[in-house]
Amino acid sequence: MFVWIINFLLFAVLTLPLSYADDKKPDGQTPNDEKKSEIHITSDKMVLESNAEYVEFMGNVRATQEESVLTGNSLKVFYQGGLDKNKESFVGEESIKKIVAKGNVKIIFEDKIATAQQATYTTASRILVLSGPDATIISGKDSISGEKITFYRADDRVIVESGKEKRVKAVFFSKQGMLN
Repeated sequence: MFVWIINFLLFAVLTLPLSYADDKKPDGQTPNDEKKSEIHITSDKMVLESNAEYVEFMGNVRATQEESVLTGNSLKVFYQGGLDKNKESFVGEESIKKIVAKGNVKIIFEDKIATAQQATYTTASRILVLSGPDATIISGKDSISGEKITFYRADDRVIVESGKEKRVKAVFFSKQGMLN
């Protein structure tokens, strides 16, 4: 039993899409063409149930991959299929459905900092959703904030939605000015 838990954790750690880098590299390669880099996750507690389809890290969670860092109160990784208790690996190794981080979430990637009460990344659609009051993405001096920020990685498109009490807020700095 201990072996398949270790195999699952190693797989989960090696496949978390924490780095939200551009989809194309200068040489034309995609990130999937490269060897995946290590991801380190630390937390106060980890829960893995063999009949559930997730593993959860709780308390002071910190996940790092190269220069990308995700912190929050909890991180839950949902995967497709169940664990195969008769093998030393688990079914559906290649398919993580989604990753959900909750509570004081902060993601540092590239030159950006994203903060929210919850961040959900769906792997199949490659959509990152930041939600909660004052969900924000900061890049240099520029920033956007709202109740919900949806980042469509495949299309390089962002939708920001307001909440009941606050409207969408965007601050952009331009060397040319708006009308130049």
